[in-house]
Amino acid sequence: MEKIWNLDKFADKVALKDDKGQSVTYRCLIEVTDKIAEKIEKRCLVFLLCRNEIGSVIGYTAFIQHKIVPLLLNSNLEEKLLQNLLDTYYPKYLWIPEDMQESFQGMDVVYSAYGYSLLRTGYGKDYPLYDELGLLLTTSGSTGSPKFVRQSYENIFDNASSIVKYLKLDETEKPITTLPMNYTYGLSIINSHLLVGATILVTEKTLMQKEFWNFFKDEGATSFGGVPYTYEMLDKLRFYRMNLPSLRTMTQAGGKILPELHEKFAKYAAENGKKFVVMYGQCEATARMGYLPPEKAVEKKGSMGIVIPGGQFRLIDTQGNIITEPYTTGELVYEGKNVTLGYAERGEDLILGDERNGVLETGDMAQFDDDGYYYIVGRKKRFLKIYGNRVNLDEIDRMIKGEFEIDEASAGVDDHMYIFVTDAGISETVRNFVIGKTKLNPAAFKVIEIEEIPKNDSGKTLYKELEKYYEK
Repeated sequence: MEKIWNLDKFADKVALKDDKGQSVTYRCLIEVTDKIAEKIEKRCLVFLLCRNEIGSVIGYTAFIQHKIVPLLLNSNLEEKLLQNLLDTYYPKYLWIPEDMQESFQGMDVVYSAYGYSLLRTGYGKDYPLYDELGLLLTTSGSTGSPKFVRQSYENIFDNASSIVKYLKLDETEKPITTLPMNYTYGLSIINSHLLVGATILVTEKTLMQKEFWNFFKDEGATSFGGVPYTYEMLDKLRFYRMNLPSLRTMTQAGGKILPELHEKFAKYAAENGKKFVVMYGQCEATARMGYLPPEKAVEKKGSMGIVIPGGQFRLIDTQGNIITEPYTTGELVYEGKNVTLGYAERGEDLILGDERNGVLETGDMAQFDDDGYYYIVGRKKRFLKIYGNRVNLDEIDRMIKGEFEIDEASAGVDDHMYIFVTDAGISETVRNFVIGKTKLNPAAFKVIEIEEIPKNDSGKTLYKELEKYYEK
């Protein structure tokens, strides 16, 4: 594959526009990405400290187009965690926001553009890279874990092309950034829209800020993406009352949205001539594996849909047999060209080839209905044994959120379930509700009030951080 994006095709169109009035055409994007690549003497590893800013997207595009391998991190990553990753992977260069240069004294600035700088690290070590390795992404948002997903050029192109097909994207699209670009879902929006010559509206502002909505309206944004938490916030913001004539499509991924919320947004979309598309994916499959066609959004609420173009789903039982009966739970297995190469946990792993051969055991437990639509019912490992009874923690979370409409998380160890809530004064009510629903020994349940539920960039709960509250 020569280059993932045919940027020449859209030369005079605006590729990127930010909320500060800055814009970059596709022709300009080609010129500046070529300049960045010229400063890098050979294919190597670069750490990109991401923000939803034009300079960040330009750097990413430069590296992918010129076969330089970027490892994407949130620019807010704690210094100690970042240092640990630098000591593990020895990147040849960093592409960082200019206001972070002071933290990297002793490294040479070799090029600057659009508020970002290219720094030569000066590390004497250089790990060899697998020829098809295109990108390294963390599986869990903002953490400093040394474990990264190794994505190939074919993975990126195949998944972006598939997204273009099922969302019917074209150059009239104007997606606005609502997710970090170092998060697989946020990045997939950039990848797929660059493929069709769309104008990407880039902002660090959040949905909770008035400035975000001003930018949205002024530029005529046509779509945004969100994780379940995003839609919970939009629901509280009375999103349905907003006047957004340019909006065409809302997409949702990054975990299962509550069926009631799914229905609310699906009905809003249907009544207002817009599309609400629930999707399913993992970083290990580049981004997307399944989607719910918008015309089925109301009818199939709670479903994550059907397989994306070019992919294949199957459910496997505990003996490894393929499940053929509807409404039977099994592990969801996906097959497709977007299944990534495997993981890297140290510099030596960057030379590794394809370890998955196009097949991914997702770790998600699912069922399909009579029409072949899939429903995620839990995680393979999100179970506790409570006095011999197997309890699905995802199911517990869904029940509590459905009943109380609160932000919460359940976790624990066998025979001890901890339910974390942020609303004061409802602990006993929640505990009694769960005891009533499960009909299990009350001694196993404890509700703990905390200020906020720890979450990563993708809005997923960081269960590890809740372990400190467990009674030893």
